[in-house]
Amino acid sequence: MLTRVKSAVANFMGGIMAGSSGSEHGGGGCGGSDLPLRFPYGRPEFLGLSQDEVECSADHIARPILILKETRRLPWATGYAEVINAGKSTHNEDQASCEVLAVKKKAGAIASTPNRNSSKRRSSLPNGEGLQLKENSESEGVACHYWSLFDGHAGSGAAVVASRLLQHHVMEQLQDIVEILKNSAVLPPACLGEEPEHTPANSRTLTRAASLRGGVGAPGSPSTPPTRFFTEKKIPHECLVIGALESAFKEMDLQIERERSSYNISGGCTALIVICLLGKLYVANAGDSRAIIIRNGEIIPMSSEFTPETERQRLQYLAFMQPHLLGNEFTHLEFPRRVQRKELGKKMLYRDFNMTGWAYKTIEDDDLKFPLIYGEGKKARVMATIGVTRGLGDHDLKVRVYDLSKYDHGADDVLILATDGLWDVLSNEEVAEAVTQFLPNCDPDDPHRYTLAAQDLVMRARGVLKDRGWRISNDRLGSGDDISVYVIPLIHGNKLS
Repeated sequence: MLTRVKSAVANFMGGIMAGSSGSEHGGGGCGGSDLPLRFPYGRPEFLGLSQDEVECSADHIARPILILKETRRLPWATGYAEVINAGKSTHNEDQASCEVLAVKKKAGAIASTPNRNSSKRRSSLPNGEGLQLKENSESEGVACHYWSLFDGHAGSGAAVVASRLLQHHVMEQLQDIVEILKNSAVLPPACLGEEPEHTPANSRTLTRAASLRGGVGAPGSPSTPPTRFFTEKKIPHECLVIGALESAFKEMDLQIERERSSYNISGGCTALIVICLLGKLYVANAGDSRAIIIRNGEIIPMSSEFTPETERQRLQYLAFMQPHLLGNEFTHLEFPRRVQRKELGKKMLYRDFNMTGWAYKTIEDDDLKFPLIYGEGKKARVMATIGVTRGLGDHDLKVRVYDLSKYDHGADDVLILATDGLWDVLSNEEVAEAVTQFLPNCDPDDPHRYTLAAQDLVMRARGVLKDRGWRISNDRLGSGDDISVYVIPLIHGNKLS
């Protein structure tokens, strides 16, 4: 029975990942520990820990909080802190990385617009100064700040790999569009190399009949514009960045799946990344980590979590369409509680994939199977095993955009990134209250203030060890999970505006 359930779980979780099959996820680690590791386990490089320090940090009893030794290791004086779990896994399955990338156009790439437009634009600047600046910026590339958090499940292997490689996939995707992004005055062309359209603000869109007649000159004459029967969508620049991030996540997922046949890459992982590009923050999330902005005490959610409850209808629909993924051990229907055999023939509340409300149905033999989604809140599980429903590579990755130039940020305005170890026990409001109380008590010129704020959040979520386990305020149960937290000051965004 247990073996069949494990097989069903592997098949179904393979099925919910876009572009992958159950056999790939279930048998991807063929050979298991006999295969070499893709990358050795470790803690984030920016912590600067020795191997001895890494081993000491894995104390599940003391659970020491790790913080940055040197604030200059991260851009914007970003703060970071983490702590290992209370014994649920040998390793800390969270991973993090942070870099400043210089995004340059790929050698030999097709120009986004004809060269004569850019030449005209440069020559119009006084004394030719713009030309020199333009050439320098092209050679140096566009700065892209990158922060990321990964939370592994069923092992740390995928999280370690993603923390080392995802930024390279992001860079590769951005290289294809960087020249388009730099020219913010012109909308992205539908096809690379096309002449950009400059439509006057007061011009009218021609009707289909008018376009057939020709807006200028006689039909077929050289002065007649090309006939167009359909309007063309105007795609804003930020949509290209969102598409680049979505493609990078997909490529990372595909790479992990390919390399499972050659390397021991255990488990899967969630991913939460932030990039700052040309004055805007892009927050991409796949999983149950979370990002919020705290600005003047106001909370601005910057991510959406994917849990069995938020994804119920999608998962039920997938199971309905592909029942073989359930291995004949689970039912896709949801009931208020586990159905018992003595209730056969009775009517019980249920809901299917097409329902947000509840109705009654007559209980049949198939309803005695274990429900696909069971439990509620943070205890909800898919197949009684997995509490997160999306990870790298999903097509429904959520990306949110925040324009830094629209606000004048103060020293206490921050972006918080954290894995679910923090959010399991602290609400958005509790985190915001902690930060708004902590930062004003720090010296505004102290570069360590944001690392100390991150440490304070980790400490609040972990709590203190008592006779009845780890406890936080009001004697609530503390987080026994791995906890990783970034505190990113937004005041540096003012300098980019």
